[in-house]
Amino acid sequence: MIECKFYSEVLGLSTSMTVILPQQTTTQIGMQNVTHGSLHPTLYLLHGLSDDDSIWLRRTSIERYVARMGIAVVMPQVHRSFYTDMAEGGRYWTFISEELPALARSFFPLSPKREDNFVAGLSMGGYGAIKLGLRKPEAFAAAASLSGALDMAHHFMNGEDPAKKSKEYELIFGQEDIAGTPNDLLWLLREAERSKGAKPLLYQCCGTEDFLYEDNQSFRKACAKTSLSLTYEEGPGEHEWGYWDTKIQDVLKWLPLGK
Repeated sequence: MIECKFYSEVLGLSTSMTVILPQQTTTQIGMQNVTHGSLHPTLYLLHGLSDDDSIWLRRTSIERYVARMGIAVVMPQVHRSFYTDMAEGGRYWTFISEELPALARSFFPLSPKREDNFVAGLSMGGYGAIKLGLRKPEAFAAAASLSGALDMAHHFMNGEDPAKKSKEYELIFGQEDIAGTPNDLLWLLREAERSKGAKPLLYQCCGTEDFLYEDNQSFRKACAKTSLSLTYEEGPGEHEWGYWDTKIQDVLKWLPLGK
């Protein structure tokens, strides 16, 4: 595991990412580590609203789960940006979609091939993961959301009482309605359906007691109206790390490695 500090030209500041790299070992007690070739398949694993690039390592056993798979995991820091070029703030969409993969590949032996690149995330990171999959289908073969905030246009921007709209989300998305824009995942689904280009495999899970459950139902129904491949799972669960530690293992099994 590597804690990497670096300067982002896009953000204009120093930031960080945490990286897990495959290592072939034969004597490490309790672990079976493997590698596949010189350039590693890569999972970009995104954090939620209140977290940072270290959170997946601190709250789950992701390092142990991927050891036998021979894949790298890149976990970036994006603060509370919703993986968006903010109306008042940093260009985090440009950072996550363009600068970060290029920098990570310049630092580490990561495969640039579409079929070797995947993205997943929880909550805010689930939103970011699906947005990356739908907006950059030429770069990512698969995108997975765990308890994602998948209907931002409705949940945060078009509530019954507009006066309750959070000032924080205005700083991120601006004051205009994001429905029908590249920040609206339901609109991106329709655009992906119309596109003749590559389409990512999608995975979605959410606990039935999660406060984002209705948002997830909206996305699921919208996706069902398209030809995109969606693996959907639900069951008892809240918005908490016990659920995500379990479900990330399902995501790893679902990844189309070697396909």
